[in-house]
Amino acid sequence: MDIVFDIETAGVDFEMLSESQREFILRYAEKEKDEEIRNEKIADAKRYLSLYPFTASVVAIGLLRTDTASSLVLYESAGREEWENKEKSIKYMGVTETEMLNLFWDYAAKAERVITFNGRQFDVPFLILRSAMKGIKPTRKLLGGKYSTKTHIDLLEEFTFHGLVRKFNLDFYCRAFGIDSPKGHGITGMDVRELYKAGRVKDIAIYCGDDVRATFELFKIWDNYLNIN
Repeated sequence: MDIVFDIETAGVDFEMLSESQREFILRYAEKEKDEEIRNEKIADAKRYLSLYPFTASVVAIGLLRTDTASSLVLYESAGREEWENKEKSIKYMGVTETEMLNLFWDYAAKAERVITFNGRQFDVPFLILRSAMKGIKPTRKLLGGKYSTKTHIDLLEEFTFHGLVRKFNLDFYCRAFGIDSPKGHGITGMDVRELYKAGRVKDIAIYCGDDVRATFELFKIWDNYLNIN
């Protein structure tokens, strides 16, 4: 059994960070002499808090089994709740972030391989460090040999031949190969933080489920036409 997965993250409010942390985040932006450019860089620095496990939390994890094409999307919720989209074979489960992380590592331990898009650069390191912050130890190593697809297939690395050609985002690859892009439904990854602040976590979960489905479709392209051993 292989599992395709994707995560969505949301940064904390900037003011919640300590003074020293705020100074560190803004250290380059505040050196900019031009006021307009400086303000833009400060806004960017605050927006990018969602990219770091020390300034953001995991708010959704989408998992798809390649043998059944069924999905489970875990999303942050104060109380346990479950619902389903039968048409898309997606189940949604609201749990705490700690439960999300524990469940992810349980599923990862059972999978033969995991499949991601940019997982080596973002998703896996984020999950590992975030898990450590929660006192959770990963059940398996997902950052093994860079060129090996034995346990982890990072489609971004595969489609760029490990950096030999230009990188594009998931939306770009989907449109190039005729795959329904999750970005075409009105939400992008950059919208997640604002959705989270507005309490629209279920919308994030739906977007995450669509992201995982698109990644699965891109995996099938790779497996059929680019997986040459």
